[in-house]
Amino acid sequence: MFDNPRAVLDAWQQGVNDRNVEALISLYDDGAILLPTFSSRTMRTPEAVKQYFVQLGARNGLHVGLHERTLRIQEMGDRIACLSGIYRWEFEVDEEPLSFEARFTFTVDLARGAPIIHHHSSQVPRDLS
Repeated sequence: MFDNPRAVLDAWQQGVNDRNVEALISLYDDGAILLPTFSSRTMRTPEAVKQYFVQLGARNGLHVGLHERTLRIQEMGDRIACLSGIYRWEFEVDEEPLSFEARFTFTVDLARGAPIIHHHSSQVPRDLS
């Protein structure tokens, strides 16, 4: 059990950076929805969430870092919170290191053993102006 929303985000980030798929999927409730950064599909089952992180974890140089200044935590009830902000994904594509800024929102319920009930992430669009 987690005692604060930030601890959930920290555990998620550590799971990604350690490529620990089991630790990652243990954070997602069985009914969680994942709208991932690098897929157009919505992940609605534990198996789909696992497969997404298995594929992502196969990328060389995988790392995700949080832009601390952007983090907002909104308490939505006794044990429910929404975390949002921007993180930077880094990994290799065709042996070239690339980085991707992405916006994220996590809805967490700290009363659950697997606290993530919704996770949405999307790449920050390029400014065309």
